[in-house]
Amino acid sequence: MDEVRPTTGAQAHGLASIFPPGLQAIYGECRRLYPEQANPLQVTAIVKYWLGGPDPLDYISMYRNIGNQPQDIQEHWHYVSFGLSDLYGDNRVHEFTGSDGPSGFGFELTFRLKREVGETAPPTWPAELMQGLARYVFQSENTFCSGDHVSWHSPLDNSESRIQHMLLTEDPQIQPVQTPFGTVSFLQIVGVCTEELQAAQQWNGQGILELLRGVHMAGGPWLITDMRRGETIFDIDPHLQERVDQGIETEGSNLSGVSAKCVWDDLSRPPEDEEDTRSICIGAQPRRLSDKDTEQIREVLRKGLEFNTKAALPPIMASLPRVRKDSLESESSAAIVPHELVRTRQLESVHLKFNQESGTLLPLCLRGRLLHGRHFTYKSINGDTAITFVSTGVEGAFATEEHPYAAHGPWLQILLTEEFVEQMLGDLQELNTREETKLPKEYSWPEKKLKISVLPDSVFDNPLQ
Repeated sequence: MDEVRPTTGAQAHGLASIFPPGLQAIYGECRRLYPEQANPLQVTAIVKYWLGGPDPLDYISMYRNIGNQPQDIQEHWHYVSFGLSDLYGDNRVHEFTGSDGPSGFGFELTFRLKREVGETAPPTWPAELMQGLARYVFQSENTFCSGDHVSWHSPLDNSESRIQHMLLTEDPQIQPVQTPFGTVSFLQIVGVCTEELQAAQQWNGQGILELLRGVHMAGGPWLITDMRRGETIFDIDPHLQERVDQGIETEGSNLSGVSAKCVWDDLSRPPEDEEDTRSICIGAQPRRLSDKDTEQIREVLRKGLEFNTKAALPPIMASLPRVRKDSLESESSAAIVPHELVRTRQLESVHLKFNQESGTLLPLCLRGRLLHGRHFTYKSINGDTAITFVSTGVEGAFATEEHPYAAHGPWLQILLTEEFVEQMLGDLQELNTREETKLPKEYSWPEKKLKISVLPDSVFDNPLQ
């Protein structure tokens, strides 16, 4: 990546006819906001993604925003990405499907960083941060929505900052644009502390974003990230924790699933059974999720569940067109067993394995989701394994009260009654603490034929050791 100055402003107006229309539409919206900055500093990918380069975003423009003191909006740097939407319309990156739907992935990323005293040029580290998020989107094909969270587990600027995670929200200034290749909205990255991320997971992202807007030091109305912020919103105003606790109690969590380090074992079959693929066993060759299962899980992770509606898993569809090829698809994917031929298996006994971060979300899964009649999915980042916990009120599940453990290929569903959820919450209480737990930890419910292990990351990172 390299810093350049783009050909915009008066010069760009003369070249408008040769500017890619998608690019021109976003430039136009930026010029509306910053008419005096027609030639902003810009970070560009030296080798474009469509030419084999590693960076999906062609450009990131950086603007100086003077803020608005009467409205409690401080001066800051404003970053805007170009590349998650379709800039060119010629299928070089995104498949062109018409102007009525989303352009590319349908959004671009923005970021607002507090300008430090004496700072004359914007820091460029946010550009690499945005490229990292864009790589995730391109590789996973999972899009972001307002209220989503990103567990980053590292200071966003590689410093010693407490700002180590992100929430996403609509940019307060940039309006959605209509391009010849579809619509583009703008999602703003908001840097948050670990405690704020955990509150968003346990309750919901929109609620925490609203609390952040009300605290000047934590971002204010436009949610401007201050990497030097050393206190959480709960340190600044302890009463905010009460609002979060009340929200969790009355509304539950709207986090319907996470990408995680997890595997599961079918203990119903002996290991020597050659018919048992043991697809989710560490060290075994995994069976791939079918396209239909993958799309259903993506739907779970993408949309979650609306409050005050009946909980239901998206149906397993007999056929579902794929908009684009999976960027992580292996050459052997053509040999996948057709979805219709993968039967659902009822299991008698299962063993679930999570890393510590995933394990600490189990109380959230149980209290914030299942006790409110919802479901929660862990999707493995290391393969096609998926584990979905469902309550008795969830429609469309293939796990039932008669057969509470059921698998469809490498996708396991576990149905838990309210009584068993309450029992598990009591037994898993130590996972609620923020202190490091000595691993491994084993939890077992013999009468239910269920076992859960919380294991070190190394077990998942080096599965053959």
